[in-house]
Amino acid sequence: MQIVNSIPKLKSRAIDAHKGDFGKVCIIAGSLGMSGAAALAGRAALRAGTGLVRVATPKSVLPIVASIEPCFTTIALPEDAAGRISAKAINTILEAVVENDAVAFGPGVGVSGALRSILEVLIEQQQLRLLIDADGLNNLADIRDWPARLNAKLILTPHPGEMKRLWSGLFREQLLADRQEQAAKLARQTKTVVVLKGAGTVVTDGERVYVNKTGNPGMATAGSGDVLTGVITALVGQGLSDFDAAILGVYVHGLAGDIGAERVGQTSLITTDIIDSLPAAFIQCE
Repeated sequence: MQIVNSIPKLKSRAIDAHKGDFGKVCIIAGSLGMSGAAALAGRAALRAGTGLVRVATPKSVLPIVASIEPCFTTIALPEDAAGRISAKAINTILEAVVENDAVAFGPGVGVSGALRSILEVLIEQQQLRLLIDADGLNNLADIRDWPARLNAKLILTPHPGEMKRLWSGLFREQLLADRQEQAAKLARQTKTVVVLKGAGTVVTDGERVYVNKTGNPGMATAGSGDVLTGVITALVGQGLSDFDAAILGVYVHGLAGDIGAERVGQTSLITTDIIDSLPAAFIQCE
C-alpha cells in the first residue's frame, strides 16, 4: 500500500462567500439518554467549518439537543417506545438526505430492527456521501451481505470493538493482528474509506494508508468519537474527498485534543475541551 504522510488542506474562503459555499450536512443521531452524542457531533461539525448543520434526532430528545447549541437547526424524527428513531422516520430522513451534501448516521442512536431498516435504505442511495459511526456500525454489522447492496459512498469509523463486529459479519478468518491490515482489508472488501480509531488512528481506502500522529490518552473520554464524526462529515460537506476528509479530520481532532490537554491536562480533558480547541487546531493547519 502507498503510505500517505501529507495532510490535506481546505481551500481559502472567498471574500464574497456565503454559508451555502461551505456545505450542508445532516447528523442523524441521539436517543433517549443519548442526547449529548447528537449535540456534540453537531457542534463539532459547526466548528469544522460547515455552513449549515442539521441534527435529526427523536422528537422527545430534540428540545435537549437544541438547547445545547443554537447554531445548528434540528429535525424532529418519529420515535419508538424506547426513545429511539423509529421506522416511520424514513421519509423525513430521505428528504433531509436530498437537501444535504453529506450525512452522518449513528452517534447515540441505539440498536434496533427499525434502525437497521433505515440504514439499509440509506446505503442503497445513489450519490449519498455517508459517514457511519458508533451504533450505526453496530446496526450495519447485523445487515446481511450489506456490501452487495451498497450504492452510497461510505466512510466507516469503527473503534476496535466495532471493527470486531464488522469483521465477524464479513470474514470467516479471525481478525488480523495488524491494525493497518485490518482496516485495509475491510476497505477493499467493502469499497469504503475506513477510519480505525485508537492510538495511531489508521485511515485507508484499501490502496493508500495514513497513520495519525496527533492525539493523546486524555482523549479516551465519552463523546470524543462523536466529535470526530462531526469534523469528518463537515469536511466532506465542504468538498474534500472521503479519504482526504478522513485524514484531515483525524489530524485536526487529535491536534485539538493535544491543545486541550495543554490547557487542562490529560486527566481532566473532556470532549467539550476538544471542541473548544478545534479553532486553534484549524488555525495551525492553515
